[in-house]
Amino acid sequence: MQEAFQRDGVRGFLHRAARPNGDGIALTHGAGSNCNAPLLVKLAEAFSDAGLTVLRYDLPFRQLRPSGPPLPAAAARDQEGIGQAVVALSEFATGRTFAGGHSYGGRQTAMAAAGRPPLAAALLLLSYPLHPPQKPQQKRTSYFPQLQTPALFVHGTADPFGTPEELREAIAQIPARTDLLLVEGAGHDLKRAAGLSGEIRERLLALV
Repeated sequence: MQEAFQRDGVRGFLHRAARPNGDGIALTHGAGSNCNAPLLVKLAEAFSDAGLTVLRYDLPFRQLRPSGPPLPAAAARDQEGIGQAVVALSEFATGRTFAGGHSYGGRQTAMAAAGRPPLAAALLLLSYPLHPPQKPQQKRTSYFPQLQTPALFVHGTADPFGTPEELREAIAQIPARTDLLLVEGAGHDLKRAAGLSGEIRERLLALV
């Protein structure tokens, strides 16, 4: 069952499982999208069917602007919003709470977790934007050595924001337990990952 959700600065949709198992996951979107991104909707429905309570939500920058990318100065506020979303979800999920997002949303979720552990039991990072396309020297990994939260990276083999080899090398800097699920032929939109929801869920739970 899905219902609109707005409370304490958090806006999105809450998916209640017909047979909840106590666990929950907060999912957010990339820089050019919102919480209605097809990938997030499909994953939320699949996770809910499996017993998780799911909150898919808009980051603060998207609540302020209906379109367009986030401004660099918005990152700190977006990380605060991620923390607020996890707290809001914890009211409905009595067990473990997970957090994740696509691209920018996943990156900000990981940064929030590195700055305020334990934000979540584990992270789901979809299409982590390791570096801008064609700029492999501009790695977005400076905080990886401080990340103490287990993380599952789901990444397309054709993603221009980082090759599987580059991502494996970067993930090795993270002291927490990690896993990498590659989606063959998928680009940054990761559309093909929607059909792997069962494996994604199992590998995320295996981290904890």
